[in-house]
Amino acid sequence: MSEEQMASVEPEGDQRPAARPLDPVDRAILRMLQLDGRASIRSVAERVHVSRANAYARINRLVEDGVIRGFTARVDHERAGQGASAYITLKIVQNSWRTVREKLKALPGAAHIALVSGDFDVLLLVHTADNRALRELVLTRIQAIPEVLSTRTLLVFEETDLEPEP
Repeated sequence: MSEEQMASVEPEGDQRPAARPLDPVDRAILRMLQLDGRASIRSVAERVHVSRANAYARINRLVEDGVIRGFTARVDHERAGQGASAYITLKIVQNSWRTVREKLKALPGAAHIALVSGDFDVLLLVHTADNRALRELVLTRIQAIPEVLSTRTLLVFEETDLEPEP
């Protein structure tokens, strides 16, 4: 990626507060919530040895500071009818990152988008029903984006989500 492309990646209107250092209790709370996003405030407080009010305040601060971006379910894509997964690398027109990102976000099955350095510019993870749907997504949707110069598709044969260390 060129210096011009990297310079155009600055956050747009990022109004989040400056990052605060996390203490060991904050890190323990994060590990717990990564393992079980449905953990109650009471169980979090008990396991990290703070009051419920303290645990509640810390979790709220982590959310407000943008450290915790949300709470989600980990999905088994195959069992959810998305039997084909792939990483797609894209080379894009210089200075088109924001435009391309918005178009990729709108794609069905897009799970992760990253602007990267190296031999390509963007790494996209997608989940589709099958290889036919994947082919259609790449050939008719992604390659039709004017700012996309080239793509390479890497099929995922098996995935393993890594759990945070306790």
